[in-house]
Amino acid sequence: MKNALRPVLVLFVALTVVTGIVYPVVVTAVSQAVFPHQANGSLIEKDGKTVGSEIIGQQFDAPYYFWGRLSATTPNPYNAQGSGGSNLGPTNPALADEVKGRLAALHDADPSNTAPVPVDLATSSGSGLDPDISPAAAAYQADRVAKARGLSREQVDGLIAQNMSGRQLGVLGERRVNVLKLNLALDQLRPMH
Repeated sequence: MKNALRPVLVLFVALTVVTGIVYPVVVTAVSQAVFPHQANGSLIEKDGKTVGSEIIGQQFDAPYYFWGRLSATTPNPYNAQGSGGSNLGPTNPALADEVKGRLAALHDADPSNTAPVPVDLATSSGSGLDPDISPAAAAYQADRVAKARGLSREQVDGLIAQNMSGRQLGVLGERRVNVLKLNLALDQLRPMH
């Protein structure tokens, strides 16, 4: 019995050291050396203070800001600890009520806008933390933001274009606009507080 127990214990200790200490230290060192911005959360700073992350959405509801996708996280919106979709199916009345509420909020914020609402402004993202909106969603909100900030539509469209990301490797995904970066660019051009 002792002869069989010793190799098991040695293997257990060796694998614990390799997978529990060596591997995490190597992966951390390589990621910090090669991708330090991403390894530290893709944080965005303004005036020396962290204001958010490029990869986690935030709630914006003032009319002079662009709004992101709805968040289905609980108990609070954009709660990274509670990431996940709502699991509401297309026939669920709760989903219909959520969409109706968002459509009403968009209409109340800009009653003169009669354009069709892009789907990503009326529905929540799969993770509940989506930091990006489609170019169509940004264009839909551009008049409201321009009026609220006292900017021309051309100035706002220029900021949208500057903050638009293309497809990854030219073929993967869709073009998108990071809401936090766009709103920070707006604050830099015309602060509201």
